[in-house]
Amino acid sequence: MTKEKAQARRDNLARMRAEQKRKERRAALLMWGIGGIVIVLIVGLVGFYVINDKAQKSLSAVKTYTYKGSDHTWNKVSYKENPPVGGQHNFYWQNCGIYDKPIHNEHGVHSLEHGAVWITYRPDLPKADVDKLKTLASAEYMLLSPYPGLPAKVIASSWNHQIVLDGAGDPRLPEFIKTYKQNPSFTPEPGAACDQGVGTTADQPLPPEPSPSASPTAGQPSTMPSASPKAS
Repeated sequence: MTKEKAQARRDNLARMRAEQKRKERRAALLMWGIGGIVIVLIVGLVGFYVINDKAQKSLSAVKTYTYKGSDHTWNKVSYKENPPVGGQHNFYWQNCGIYDKPIHNEHGVHSLEHGAVWITYRPDLPKADVDKLKTLASAEYMLLSPYPGLPAKVIASSWNHQIVLDGAGDPRLPEFIKTYKQNPSFTPEPGAACDQGVGTTADQPLPPEPSPSASPTAGQPSTMPSASPKAS
């Protein structure tokens, strides 16, 4: 009888150990399963973020044009695009900087020819958004000015390239600047000056054509109006 009890205890202990091992295996499988799901979720989220980030910064909406450089004139120019991205322009380029008033298209286009990016915005854009644009435009070879009649809140232009933006916080704006500012593949005169030009605004007249003895060579003004951009 004692042997039978001892055997029963051994059998019961064996069953308990087997059950414990089964529980441990189930727990391990569950842990690995949850871990795998978490890893898949993390990878999926990272992939989604990367793809979404690229989509938000995509420059696929950039419009391209085929204007040739070095086409100077003293006359007022009627541009097809609004704002313009190339074509005829004044002999004087616009000093790069931040303007609180509209500037002459003819001067702005000349700065584009030198590799500048020109950010234009609607005059009624909220001040907080304008301040964001001013931060972006505080670097070299940047122009910023309000633009009456602009067909969008914000538009960024470089020579032969332009993108319509959703606003000052549009993530495509920094990408546009990084891609097109002073890009030798697109800029007719990369490295040409973006200062020592003019700082006149659209409420001032275009500079008159100098006398023949003082007439500047193309793209190299020898006399300039004294106005300078108003930095804010």
